[in-house]
Formats: sequence, C-alpha cells, structure tokens
Amino acid sequence: MGSIRIQIAAVFFAVFQWGTAQEINTFFEKADTFFSNNVSNGRVAYKKIHSNTADLDEVLNLAKQVKVSKTDAKNYQAFWINAYNLSVIKGIVENYPINSPLDKNGFFDKITYGIGGEEITLNDIENKLLRANFPKEARFHFVLVCAGLGCPPIIAKAYLPNSLEQQLQQQTELSLNNPDFVRIKGKKVLLSQIFEWYKGDFTQDGKSLVDFVNQYRKEKLDSKIKQGYYPYDWSLNETK
Repeated sequence: MGSIRIQIAAVFFAVFQWGTAQEINTFFEKADTFFSNNVSNGRVAYKKIHSNTADLDEVLNLAKQVKVSKTDAKNYQAFWINAYNLSVIKGIVENYPINSPLDKNGFFDKITYGIGGEEITLNDIENKLLRANFPKEARFHFVLVCAGLGCPPIIAKAYLPNSLEQQLQQQTELSLNNPDFVRIKGKKVLLSQIFEWYKGDFTQDGKSLVDFVNQYRKEKLDSKIKQGYYPYDWSLNETK
C-alpha cells in the first residue's frame, strides 16, 4: 500500500513539475514576442502599447501564476528580470502620457504588481529577489531597465534561461564600451550614477570600480584614472 502511495505521489509531483515548466516556458515565449513587437533601438513604444494593452496584460497575467525556486537559478533570474522590465512598462502605460517614471510618486517603491503569486514592488524585485539572492551578480544592473534614458538600453527580446549568461555578458559589455555610458574626459572618467548608488556590488573582493569596468572594456582604463559620476537621465525611454 505504501509503495502505491509513493508511486501516486511521484506521478502528481511529475505532473506538477511539468505544468510549472509549461507555465514558465509559455511566459518566456509571450514575453519574447512582446519585447520584439514593442521595443526598438533601446526604446519602448509606450503610446502603441497604451492604445492596446492586450499583449502586455496577457504576459503579466501569465507571470501571476509562475512559481520558480531560486535554486533553479537561471530560470529564476531570467523570470524576474523579464518580470521587472515588463512591470516597469506596465507602470508607465498605466500613467501614460508621462515624461519620467519619477513623475509618478512611489513608482519604484510603493506601487505593487501581482507576480509569482505575490504583490511586489519594483524595488523588491531588484533588491530582495535578485540582488539579495545573487549578491555576486553585478551584471543585473545592465539588464534591469527603469524606463529612464540613463538606464542601459532595453533589448527587443526576453531574457531566457538557456542564453542568460551570454545575454548578461553582452549587455554589460555593450554598456561599458559605450562612450555615452562610460565617459572619458581627458584624464578623468565619468561613470553612470548606477556605480555610485550600488558601489558595493561592483567593488566586491577588493576590486575598484575601474577594475570592474575594465573586465568588460576593449580599451582599458588606467587603473589610477580620476573618477566621477554624471547626472542620471530620467527622461522616458520612449520610441520617437
């Protein structure tokens, strides 16, 4: 009798696992299609989405049901990166027209979204689910897009578990080799305020900010170069 119960439990567990896999795979597929149709050259077609929110609503409704464990690191990270970027777009669309995410009070730390079976803010996704659970992964800062032009650009595809490492690497390299993002002014380098706000993420294991940047740059910075920060551009990353 005991062995039959074990077999039944195993079947239910397998069905549950299969269903969960199907849900997250469908989410990734729908997210990929959404980004492909609504993102171009690092900008988002908010006006177009605002006129018809059906596709955005569909993918976020799927996100409500998805449950993924942090032990399944690639699925977990890819899911929450996409969920963050989609929720940012949702927040902008719900307040459209708007010139900046900062024009809406509590955009990052008060407004909640139903994702993964809970109500959660954008800051919670970034800081509690991603950074806190994977403290060594500083490259998150180059794929989480806050709707401001100061952010690294959003891409026209979803982040997927089987290509996540390549995507994280590629987006970090693109940002840190972009002269508008890392600005060299004579004998001084000006960095995005991302490096000021999250300095501890980039200076782990005794690294300096320049050490971190140089890991991804083709033309290395002098290790003794003077550093500063340029003001963050919170203007909306809207398709023109």
